[in-house]
Amino acid sequence: MVNYRYLGNSGLKITELTYGNWITHASQVENDQAKACVRAALDVGISSFDTADVYANTGAEVVLGEALKGERRESLEIFTKVFWSTGPHGANDMGLSRKHIMESINGSLTRLQTDYVDLYQAHRYDYDTPLEETMSAFADIVHAGKAHYIGVSEWTADQIRAGAALAKELRIPFVSSQPQYSMLWRVIEDEVVPASKEVGVGQIVWSPVAQGILTGKYKPGQPAPAGSRATDEKSGARFIERFMTDDILTRVQGLQPIADELGLTMAQLAIAWVLQNDNVSAAIIGASRPEQIVDNAKASGVEIPAELMTRIDEVLGDIVERDPARTVEAGPRSR
Repeated sequence: MVNYRYLGNSGLKITELTYGNWITHASQVENDQAKACVRAALDVGISSFDTADVYANTGAEVVLGEALKGERRESLEIFTKVFWSTGPHGANDMGLSRKHIMESINGSLTRLQTDYVDLYQAHRYDYDTPLEETMSAFADIVHAGKAHYIGVSEWTADQIRAGAALAKELRIPFVSSQPQYSMLWRVIEDEVVPASKEVGVGQIVWSPVAQGILTGKYKPGQPAPAGSRATDEKSGARFIERFMTDDILTRVQGLQPIADELGLTMAQLAIAWVLQNDNVSAAIIGASRPEQIVDNAKASGVEIPAELMTRIDEVLGDIVERDPARTVEAGPRSR
């Protein structure tokens, strides 16, 4: 069964593998299959579920709410997010204004069929709204019982520090950061992780297998497998294209002997790797088939020896992205 970890310095425990439905639910995967994936997650002990209002333009929240119907609410940890537009792209349909946040939380709760979410996250930083306005709106949501904890996604170290300072003044628990993080994408290590440790924030990382690159299924000099994310023109292909170079794919193939030595698949190795970081509270895993969840769950509790962590670094070499400035590129400078 999947292990639990504390989320940042809070008292909330979440499963170190969290099921996320970005791209899949109400998009790549039919609803019955999506519900089967949620059931598989529950069966292996995953109780934490991450979604967002923008995923499939609210459709992913609807599917998750249906899939979790009948489960004991107190035994689940449900996370969602606010920032991106889900309406007709009106003047106030995007960002972290008080108006948009207040309207978005009500919509999310309706779609998820719950009175509250355990974690409500700012999906990006809003440069056009005063941070005080955003955090005050989050505080009112927490005090109204509509969210228990507050978090962010793809914020810089300075933004996390500023948000945490205001949260402390407002007496609300600001506990999490949701960045991209994998063996290939380590931009949070130099600045975001140290800042998060300072203020008691834990990471819930997305794309631990680098959009599927770290599974090893993409081979250098060969076309992407039919039906894979790299061939999905709806959304998957544009997220994965930066990793689809022969240099990166060749280096990734060099990880196979390390996975074999540990008795892991390449995907399990990649997930276990991010969990070695002591500031990571959870790794988000997605799936288009239930068996993928059962397989990935075996990464929970794995400890990679220090010498193999060093070998991973040696195999990947200089293809790893480490520039902290890449975090700023994750969101728009203006809405």
